[in-house]
Amino acid sequence: MVSFGRPEVYDADARPLPLGRRLRSRTGAAAACVVLGLGLIGGAVTGSLLAGDSDASRDRDTFAAAGDLWHSVPVNRLFPPTIDGTGAGPGGSDRTWTRIAVAPDSGCGKALDPLLRKALAPVGCARLLRATYTDATQSFVTTVGLLFTDADSQGMRSLAQRFESDSLGRRTDLMPRPYAAKNTAAADFGDDQRASWTVHVLTDAPVVTYSVSGWADGRTVDNPQAAADAMAEDATTAPAQAGLGHEAKGLADRIERALRKHVTSASGQPS
Repeated sequence: MVSFGRPEVYDADARPLPLGRRLRSRTGAAAACVVLGLGLIGGAVTGSLLAGDSDASRDRDTFAAAGDLWHSVPVNRLFPPTIDGTGAGPGGSDRTWTRIAVAPDSGCGKALDPLLRKALAPVGCARLLRATYTDATQSFVTTVGLLFTDADSQGMRSLAQRFESDSLGRRTDLMPRPYAAKNTAAADFGDDQRASWTVHVLTDAPVVTYSVSGWADGRTVDNPQAAADAMAEDATTAPAQAGLGHEAKGLADRIERALRKHVTSASGQPS
């Protein structure tokens, strides 16, 4: 039988070190590495938790600031007198909308169909602001609304998920109502004249944005179509062919963008 001895370990002067000193040296070095590693991991976890708290606080501040905009931002900034819709029309054509009426701020009572009001009931209705616009040719009219809710962020997320999963934004019995102002191009813009619409539940603000469009001549519409469907390339309905889906979606998108800018300004944080 052949046996091998333990390898020698030498000091700085090339002299063998006793086995005990070698083991103690290695054990001490390993312990130091463990302590250092735990310290680094602990610091990283603490930093991550602090960053998470900061992000959550910023989100809460932004959400709260958005809920106050209905009474802190002038109507001309929420609903500008003129809105440019570069590339917002069919085929990327440009649009320009001119505001022709602003409804008095109100609750949701008569401004929404009963079924839509029921669908939005879980988030409440603190205030509803509406304005009606017409296009440059005054061929179309579109009402856009900002519904400020009483909900928290979780409530808004739940409602947004329900609208998405149940396709509530495409149901014709959940169309928003227009605001028909007397002595304007929208004077005959009633429920029977609704042609296309969109409803968007925001999750980073207690707001539901919507719009509904129709012809300015007061013609009735037998088959209204949600904007998302009317904007499809193969859509052949009258609202789709006239570009009324683009009218509703384009105007609602720009009002929503302006709202987000006001949220950023009010909270001092990105929205």
